[in-house]
Amino acid sequence: MARCARSVPTATMTDYTPVDCGLHSAYELSIMQARSLRITWRDRDGRQHSEVLQPRDLVTRDHEEFLVVETPQGQRLEIRLDYITKTEVIGNSRAGL
Repeated sequence: MARCARSVPTATMTDYTPVDCGLHSAYELSIMQARSLRITWRDRDGRQHSEVLQPRDLVTRDHEEFLVVETPQGQRLEIRLDYITKTEVIGNSRAGL
């Protein structure tokens, strides 16, 4: 897969695998357009989750990238990008919120 110009420093202390640039851009677009996503991911313990979430931000910490999301109950979660196994756009833009 082609990588984009964004820089994610690599370190020997993490097993993080950077995601494809197109996927990263799709997350950014979902944030800007306030589109809810059904995200399927596994957590650090290997448990699988699937929820409809509102993407809020992308952050990089300790050489790993995370999608910051909000649950319908208002809880904020950070999901490591390489733990996401499936993403589906739900509904239309909530522009103006």
